[in-house]
Amino acid sequence: MLKKTTFDFLRDLVDNNNREWFAQHKPRYEDAKLDIYAFIQPLIKELSAIDPQFSADTDPKKCLMRIYRDIRFSPNKAPYKKNYGIAFDVKGYGPNTPAYYLHLEPDNCFFGVGFWMPESGILKKIREEIDYSSDEFLNIINANQFKKIYALSTEDALKKAPKGYEVTHPMINYLKLKSLISVYPLKEEDFYKKDIVDKLINAFKVIQPFVLFLRKAVDQ
Repeated sequence: MLKKTTFDFLRDLVDNNNREWFAQHKPRYEDAKLDIYAFIQPLIKELSAIDPQFSADTDPKKCLMRIYRDIRFSPNKAPYKKNYGIAFDVKGYGPNTPAYYLHLEPDNCFFGVGFWMPESGILKKIREEIDYSSDEFLNIINANQFKKIYALSTEDALKKAPKGYEVTHPMINYLKLKSLISVYPLKEEDFYKKDIVDKLINAFKVIQPFVLFLRKAVDQ
């Protein structure tokens, strides 16, 4: 579980997103990081037992993403993110590997698994696998356990059918997707309860068929 002060820091940061305020309140951020590291540690152990491509020796410090924004090419010049991002890296982590990501933000928490805006070659392979193995894919995302926890994100999608597929294709709504991500919405209050680790461990287990499907697609 996490401390409420860990989220309170983000709330205050949203209203004071500047370097001067952050420098004055840096000790609060350091305390929040320690709280998150302690929270991540048992998750690392459990995830490694579920997914053999995840190392039990992973350093929690390497999972927590930087809070500093890259503002070089962004019209938004706020220097800091308004969330804590936690990436559970697996073997071969990178653009060719489905990812586990935990998003911690006041009133906007979620666990996401899959590919966010993959490069065209990877997306092509995933679409081909959905086309060739449509029954397997539908069985995964329509399984009762999956539907109780996750929803397949449809936010990033083409308006027209992708090249090589007809608009009448029975899987067209999935083939249009530019990101293949399953999302588990969570409440901020969930992280103040002792059973949050058990909830996430169960979520890790339930999402494995989806992860394996994506890995099979990109490894071919």
